[in-house]
Amino acid sequence: MYGRIESYRRTKRVLDILVCLALVPVVVPILAVCALAIAIDSPGAIFFSQWRTGQHGRPFRMYKFRTMVVNAEELKASLAHLNLLPPPDFKVIDDPRITRAGRFLRRTSLDELPQILNVLLGDMSLVGPRPTSFAVATYELWHTHRLEAIPGITGLWQVLARNRATFDERLRLDIRYVEEMSLMMDLKILWKTAGVVVRRDGA
Repeated sequence: MYGRIESYRRTKRVLDILVCLALVPVVVPILAVCALAIAIDSPGAIFFSQWRTGQHGRPFRMYKFRTMVVNAEELKASLAHLNLLPPPDFKVIDDPRITRAGRFLRRTSLDELPQILNVLLGDMSLVGPRPTSFAVATYELWHTHRLEAIPGITGLWQVLARNRATFDERLRLDIRYVEEMSLMMDLKILWKTAGVVVRRDGA
């Protein structure tokens, strides 16, 4: 059993690297266009980085395109009364902190493209539980099972539930992935993710 898991993890890592390297010629021009749109649309950094909780609770810095105004975190408290989801989630309809370019990047999921660097660095995989922005101390004990896998750019709840699921529902899907993960499942999730992105379902 242990040998099968290790073989899967090695194959998964090789697949991650090969896919990312193959995408570089296509992704680089898209990154350049996105960066230009962000720079023209609003002042501030092009990229946004944030500490996330990775495998076994190890923190790492995750990269995204900036989609909000530079003082977004300071404005969060003033919008707390509009939050539609129970903590630790935070979602506001027509969030005023999101820039015009940011809305387009989020709808198309292009804001996630810089995470290819995280995959190449080994902090993330193409497929896995989505890394959370809050510390392990926020987790209940049963939540920590999801930390056994390397976090991913996409995962099971992204293709089955998107933003419609509660935090606990997403966690259950993450744990299901950890218990059933295989190369075939990863390939299926990648295929379904492409369809979700094209349809802009739940973005």
